[in-house]
Formats: sequence, C-alpha cells, structure tokens
Amino acid sequence: MAVKWTGGHSSPILCLNASQEGLVASGAEGGDLMAWGEDGTPLGHTRFQGADDVTSVLFSPSCPTKLYASHGETISLLDVRSLKGSLDQFHVNEEEINCLSLNETENLLASADDSGAIKILDLENKKVSRSLKRHSNICSSVAFRPQRPQSLVSCGLDMQVMLWNLQKARPLWITNLQEDETEEMESPQSPGQLLNPALAHSVSVASCGNIFSCGAEDGKVRIFRVMGVKCEQELGFKGHSLGVSQVCFLPESYLLLTGGNDGKIMLWDVSSEVEKKQKSPTKPTHRKKTKRAAYTKQGGSTHAPVTDEEEHGKILPKLSIEHGEKVNWLLSTRIKGYQNILVADQTSCISVYPLKEF
Repeated sequence: MAVKWTGGHSSPILCLNASQEGLVASGAEGGDLMAWGEDGTPLGHTRFQGADDVTSVLFSPSCPTKLYASHGETISLLDVRSLKGSLDQFHVNEEEINCLSLNETENLLASADDSGAIKILDLENKKVSRSLKRHSNICSSVAFRPQRPQSLVSCGLDMQVMLWNLQKARPLWITNLQEDETEEMESPQSPGQLLNPALAHSVSVASCGNIFSCGAEDGKVRIFRVMGVKCEQELGFKGHSLGVSQVCFLPESYLLLTGGNDGKIMLWDVSSEVEKKQKSPTKPTHRKKTKRAAYTKQGGSTHAPVTDEEEHGKILPKLSIEHGEKVNWLLSTRIKGYQNILVADQTSCISVYPLKEF
C-alpha cells in the first residue's frame, strides 16, 4: 500500500522533483509550492503571487538547495531552505509553462509552453539564447538529453515528437504519432479506443542519452532511439486503457515508469528490446501494436500468472499498481537508501510506493 504525505497542499498536486540530498518539492494548483523531507515531513511552503498553477519544479543537481519553479508564464529561482521570496525571476514565455528541463552542464534551462514554444534560457547571462517554435499546439513536455547538453527532445498536443540541437533553430527530426494509427486499425481495438488521438503528453530520456520514451493520449508508450540527426521508433506498446500522462525512466537503467488517466502505474523493462536492436540494427524497427497485458495489483496481493500472455512481441509490465487516481506526475527517487515511486494525482497528497526489488 502507498504511504501518503499529507498536511502540505489543499489542492491537486501537479508536479514533483527530488534533490540529490533527498528533499522533495511539489507544486500544486493555485500557486502552492511545498518542500518535504524524505520522511514526508513538510519543511516549507510558499504561495506565488497571482495564484497561477505551479506546473513544474526542478532542483539543481550541482547545488541541491536551488529550486526552479514555473507558475503561469514565470520561472522563479528559490532557495529551498527558505521558500519565502524568490532569488530570481524570469519572464521569457508568453503563455503558461508546462515543463522545465535543465541541461547536464546546468547553463541552459528549457521551458515549454501553451503556445508550442520552447524558450532556452542562458542561466549565466540571464537571457533567452534560443526560441524553438515548431509545435503547432501546446508543447507539453521537454527534456534535455543526458551527456548531450546541446540536444533535447519535445512533444506536444499536435501529436508531434521532435529532436532538437541548439546550434539550429529548427528541429533535426520530427515524427507525427498519428501516422502509425492506420496500421493499428488492423488490430482489434477496445470500444472507443480509435477516438483517442495520439496527443503526446510526456517524454523521458534514459541515462544513456540515446533512448527516450513518449506517452500519449491513445494509451500507447513509444520508445525511440536517437541515431545521429534522426530517430527511429524501437517499440510501441499499449500501456494504459486511457491516456498515458507520464513516462519516467529510472536512473541508469531501461526500467520505465508510466502513469495513466486510467489510475494505473506500471513499471516496464525495455532493456531486452533496446539491447536486441543494438545488436541487430538492420531489422525493421516498427512493431505491430500489442494487446494489453493482464495487469496485476500491488498492495499485498500476489501477482497473477502471465504465462499465457508471453507470446513473441509482447511486452508485459514488471509491476502494476492500481493507484485509482489520474496520475499528474511520477517521480522515481531514493528515500533512505531504497528506490521509491512518488505520485502526484488529483488529490492534495503525495503517494509513495516502495520499489525495493529493483
């Protein structure tokens, strides 16, 4: 069962992040920002003026007391030891920001917004160094690639996923997730599933920097490999019965957490598929859509046998949690030496699930 962190927020929590030292930050509707100790003790609170939703929070890896938070069109830099008052504020986006990402050298901060733009903020000069405008709808998620501080991926409600290099103002590569829907129509569909367009909600890049995942409204999780200036889809599988709101690679692994509007949280191991492709890059990369696996519940119940589902081409979750609430944000972090999943949902508390076996 989940441990609940309560006593901080009074409205739905929208985003989470953890520092290298185990502190957790959470942002909520109405401008609320909280800091938590690793035991779930509330350590600090602030409410931003204007009461715009806090949509993204991000700790500095090199300076764990520094915290970036987006609220409305503003990015605030705060000291987590004293959240009252911002150290700095940046007004570079014209519409509400949805996602922040720091590059590995921590000199650039990307902010994706409702206009579809991604602003690249040079943190040393405190000015915009690039404005990336190619998404034709809301840009929902952006992520710098580890080990490649000039490269990032983005996705949006225009159903497009893009690879960028900051030496160019245009994307190196674009794919439209809806384009593979026609092939999927040949496969059996659950009732109403064709009505869900592949609006892209979340991207996450694995620690290697070359593999990234994307979660979309059609319930599918897609895994891509960066190959120079283009990408190829390695894998696509049905992860959730409703939209996939969050994807999150665990550090230094190809274990992937996904959360959905169906209230489920899944853990997938895509390492065998990824490594198989590394050994045989000449094989076709597009896979047929897979049927949904027989999912199991956590919370004390034993895992149901899945041998009948283990056919060629299927991918099954290593873990399935019936969380019961639409997932707003997923975070994997170490708490007291153990890996845990932290979940933000439509409630005002944070749910914590242990991942001791991984």
